[in-house]
Amino acid sequence: MNRPYLIDLSLILVAIIWALNFSIVKVSLSEIDPYSFNVLRFIFATSLLSYFARKKGYSLKVKREHFWKLVGIGIIGNLFYQLFFIIGINYTYAANAAVMLGTIPIWVALLSQFFTDEKLTIFKALGVLFAFAGVALIIVGGQDNISFESETFLGNVITLTAAFCWGIYTILSRKYLRVYSALQYSAFMSMIGLISLTVIGLPFLIKLNWSGISLIGFGGILYSGALSIGIAYIIWNNGVKKIGAVRTAAYQNLVPVLGLIFGLVLLGEELTVLQYIGASSVIAGIILARKKTKAEQAKLSYNS
Repeated sequence: MNRPYLIDLSLILVAIIWALNFSIVKVSLSEIDPYSFNVLRFIFATSLLSYFARKKGYSLKVKREHFWKLVGIGIIGNLFYQLFFIIGINYTYAANAAVMLGTIPIWVALLSQFFTDEKLTIFKALGVLFAFAGVALIIVGGQDNISFESETFLGNVITLTAAFCWGIYTILSRKYLRVYSALQYSAFMSMIGLISLTVIGLPFLIKLNWSGISLIGFGGILYSGALSIGIAYIIWNNGVKKIGAVRTAAYQNLVPVLGLIFGLVLLGEELTVLQYIGASSVIAGIILARKKTKAEQAKLSYNS
């Protein structure tokens, strides 16, 4: 993962996984309540991450002085984010949710600027703005309902809060990813997520009608746990570790672009001019966010 193009390719893979995950989760949630679903998929994710971490020789123990801080970060990223995301989706339109989650790179950029040593450059700022504008154009140019009226206001706010939580999680993670490997860190975070979500979801899990879950429903749990959380979290944390939080977060906005491509290729859907422009804007934004200034290049050369 030390080669820049491999990091880019891996983050594109994450965007593909997350783009497919939305539809897969929707199918599973028609058979399983969201609280039980979260617990079950985190069981798969934690099992996978813990297995590979131990196989690589990493312990799931962290330094004593880091423990409670990491627990707090895990609760923000794996309890609050997951709950706000699923609840928000239930109270607003999918198009609204896409716009709200499209603010993640903006939150990451702003939080980085004020609270970390990863400051905004002109390229990062333009990249974030281009990418978010592209997401907005994709949504506006589509046929899905989008509304910010009173009946969707609560869902919009909750989903926006989810985006803010993921932004905080990404920023706070960077400091500790200098100490722990992406695999070890992801395994520990997943463990915190599993424990906290189980506390919330256990009453629903006890009442779950297992016989009412189809193979497709179980497949959704496996996909979302093993890939959307397990594999994706390792890659995301590795991106934060290697290229920084702002540049990694920019790839979040590839998700709606890939959704368009899947609709075009798999479903034969037609794209509007605004959606083509929006997709191009997102890609341009990611390229800009990855571009280094002369000062950053000089610093990189000096350190090497």
